[in-house]
Amino acid sequence: MPVFKAPFNGYSVKFSPFYESQLAVATAQNFGILGNGRLHVLQLSPTPSNPSQSITEISSFDTADGVYDCCWSESHDSLIVAAVADGSVKLYDLSLPPTANPIRSLHEHTREVHSVDYNVVRKDSFLSSSWDDTIKLWTVDRPASVRTFKEHAYCVYSAAWNPRHADVFASASGDCTARIWDVREPGSTMILPAHEFEILSCDWNKYDDCVIATASVDKSIKVWDVRSFRVPVAVLNGHGYAVRKVKFSPHRGSVIASCSYDMTVCLWDYMVEDSLIGRYDHHTEFAVGLDMSVLVDGLLASTGWDELVYVWQHGMDPRAP
Repeated sequence: MPVFKAPFNGYSVKFSPFYESQLAVATAQNFGILGNGRLHVLQLSPTPSNPSQSITEISSFDTADGVYDCCWSESHDSLIVAAVADGSVKLYDLSLPPTANPIRSLHEHTREVHSVDYNVVRKDSFLSSSWDDTIKLWTVDRPASVRTFKEHAYCVYSAAWNPRHADVFASASGDCTARIWDVREPGSTMILPAHEFEILSCDWNKYDDCVIATASVDKSIKVWDVRSFRVPVAVLNGHGYAVRKVKFSPHRGSVIASCSYDMTVCLWDYMVEDSLIGRYDHHTEFAVGLDMSVLVDGLLASTGWDELVYVWQHGMDPRAP
């Protein structure tokens, strides 16, 4: 399975929603504490179905500070949004030369931007969440944010759009809550006291728009139904350290992928009793970035502080040549 070695520590990896062989990777120098960052755009060649494929870099963009997250536009196949440690959100257009990039640098957050997420329904807007305790809503064509959501009492590590409702999103925070928001409402519409420790990630089920997963420093992933959220639908235990990212499968409703500071990537089916259905221990440092391809069933990508990006098919060894 193909591997890419980055010069900096990996933070985030995202498959293109347009091209099955393209992915973006966010990286930061010195474990994101101090130093530069780089956004890589990688090409799988020749195709994901070819077992002897390789990864080549087709473009890269340097930043003065670490890049903590990235997401692809859902409407323009060449547009990538990056979350940067200096508090900025930067937009890059692959169809333009490197000297013309970034095409926009949006600087409103007062601390590091930790995540960005593009609206898959409306396709014209995206969210940024920051260590300044806020989430901001942006549209591609406006130089200033549309709205700021400020209720969390500590860093907001993740914000994720609902896959079916264009105005609804969820956020995960170090204040140990997850919140559900509707951009048409003045404040959050629901507060989930989901964990007793910091919540680092959240994601919506792609087949049930009322089901959400949260991942925490408490080493667990919890699955919630927002219609009756007093008790979680499932609690997934198996990671040895904090769970950094959680992602629902775009192809199977009950399958979840996660990555952790225990250096592993896990696959779960929260609807069955023995929920852990796969564990991959290919990283040698914290595994912090994870994605599942929308276009190729079972294709996974991960990155971590070992400066490596792996792409593999579920059931295969990510390190296999």
